[in-house]
Amino acid sequence: MGRAKITVVGAGNVGATCAHWAAARELGDVVLVDIIEGMPQGKALDLMQARPIFGFNVEVVGTNDYEASRGSQIVIITAGIARKPGMSREDLINTNKNIVAGVTREVAARSPRAVLIIVSNPLDAMSYVALKVSGFPKKRVMGMAGILDTARFRCFIAMELKVAVEEIQSMVLGGHGDEMVPLVSYTNISGVPLRARLSKKRVEALVERTRKGGGEIVSLLKTGSAFYAPAAAAVQMAEAIIKDQKRLVPVSAYLEGEYGLKDIFFGVPVILGAGGIEKILEVKLTPEEQVMLERSAAAVARTRDALGM
Repeated sequence: MGRAKITVVGAGNVGATCAHWAAARELGDVVLVDIIEGMPQGKALDLMQARPIFGFNVEVVGTNDYEASRGSQIVIITAGIARKPGMSREDLINTNKNIVAGVTREVAARSPRAVLIIVSNPLDAMSYVALKVSGFPKKRVMGMAGILDTARFRCFIAMELKVAVEEIQSMVLGGHGDEMVPLVSYTNISGVPLRARLSKKRVEALVERTRKGGGEIVSLLKTGSAFYAPAAAAVQMAEAIIKDQKRLVPVSAYLEGEYGLKDIFFGVPVILGAGGIEKILEVKLTPEEQVMLERSAAAVARTRDALGM
């Protein structure tokens, strides 16, 4: 067995950082694809030159066409225009729909057995585009959102309580937007419920900050959006699949009746392994969480309908 091959489409901040994390963790050889001449080649060469320093032995190739991506196990799609201050994720929909559809056709033709991980926004809608265009089974097309949103929530809890982030277990479901659903009822610090440590008001403040987590970074950066944590989340998904880790993580998955939702990509807990999404878990929600979930689903459905597919 040779090394796994991971293709990252889009060599901007998110894509280049995906290539960086994936190569540094030696998950496989990395192909970085972008339409801008010289950019993926330059970033790939720069990463290759970091190998002697950190001692990772994988190939990183930059290219402007898709031929080098042939036979990839994982394709991470980050291509598309990024959010600018004042833009909603939904503002991006038509431009990114065409970009993601074009990319999906190219990679699906060359890597018919790949798992597609979608990072382009609006996330849930772009995952829908990739599923429809690729014709792949639903377990091999997913969106990166829940891991990132959960990481933000865990980060803010750790900062608040001054505890190690790895002690915090949590999960954020729903659409990747302001209607996301942090499951406070399932959130604990090494088994101690979050609500036992923080007042309702503080918990609500952390939930609100999590929902606005991406926007907070956009407004600070002014000329771009988050990339370290989104890339780390996508690479964690790739690692779970390549290493068949059977991780229980929230991802945007295509639902056909789960949680009472149909024909929609939506953030839910799944088991991620070699087959892609090996199982969707339906967890019991509090009445309050159920209401939030339905509100989030309605927002995602509106964006899906706007695709006109």
